[in-house]
Amino acid sequence: MSWERELEELRQRQALAQHMGGAEKVARQRAAGRLTVRERIAALLDAGTFHEIGSITGVTTQDEAGAIAGLMPTNFVFGRGCIDSRRVVVAGDDFTVRGGASDASIIEKQVAAEQMANELRMPIVRLIEGSGGGGSVKSLEALGYTYVPYLPGWEHMVRNLATVPVVSLGLGPIAGFGAAKVAQSHYSLLVRGLAQMFVAGPPVVAAVGQKVSKEELGSSRIHASNGAIDDEVASEQEAFERTRRFLSYLPSSVHELPPRAPSTDDPARREEFLLSAVPRDRREVYRMRRFSKLSSTPARSSRSAPAMVVRSSPVWRGWTAGPLPSSRAIRSSSAACGLPPAPPSSSASSRLRRRSTCRSCTSSTTRAS
Repeated sequence: MSWERELEELRQRQALAQHMGGAEKVARQRAAGRLTVRERIAALLDAGTFHEIGSITGVTTQDEAGAIAGLMPTNFVFGRGCIDSRRVVVAGDDFTVRGGASDASIIEKQVAAEQMANELRMPIVRLIEGSGGGGSVKSLEALGYTYVPYLPGWEHMVRNLATVPVVSLGLGPIAGFGAAKVAQSHYSLLVRGLAQMFVAGPPVVAAVGQKVSKEELGSSRIHASNGAIDDEVASEQEAFERTRRFLSYLPSSVHELPPRAPSTDDPARREEFLLSAVPRDRREVYRMRRFSKLSSTPARSSRSAPAMVVRSSPVWRGWTAGPLPSSRAIRSSSAACGLPPAPPSSSASSRLRRRSTCRSCTSSTTRAS
């Protein structure tokens, strides 16, 4: 007795899932200047390394003979792959299926992605595009309830912030739960002109009497300046490159040391301006950013991407500083400066940041206290 028929059906379902929301929806996505979720995953990961999980989840249609005639996949694709030969979890919304609405997905897939990153101690990269859907009329009619305010898997997302690097890329219009996922990360960005972020979109705002465009309501310029995101980029390809650069500074989890890259900087290099950079009068201010610009002038690696930006988090104690497009900085190693590790935090109120200046190396470090 053979299982060939069942295996053939699995292969058929996998092939149908590759069509996503159908040719028309895919064409509309590309016409808007945005990649599909599968094109994004292919562009982000090392070639041939993506192993998808749950690829056949969705709703099938059958013909009169009971054979599969079509498959509408869930609008969430996730799995494992490699970025610069390092294993990561990648999870992306499929905007071609009901606009990436969360309630059009099988929520367990989103939970599984976050849980996998935590348990396997792998960085997670979220490719976000779509609406929340938790309070939509369609979900209420189908389920009879809404998962708001409770969000399945939120506990895993919080736990990941204390365990692994979390990256969220806003690659299209984002509302509701998607906006929460962007904020719940160590590094987040929006693509200029293609991505916008809001709690509720222009139609909801129009219902209360104000007509605004998506750009007016939640453009990357707005959120990059108000601190809701860390960065804005000009294209999706730039977003992927900055993700690679950001992860290159970090270990895969707090249980490992960060990777080391060869340096072309001459260890005997001297910057004469340092002799007078710090005023002798302790009450006189000076520009710290001049020091960070000096630290990255020599090429650190073969990559040519701009320097990265990251929000401070009390769980990371070993990030390398560099010049950043915004005012935030990747933290320098406290161990290298001879500073003792920060004591573990016992409550949310105690997770305050304290800025101290290391006298041995003139670098500024941020420690949890």
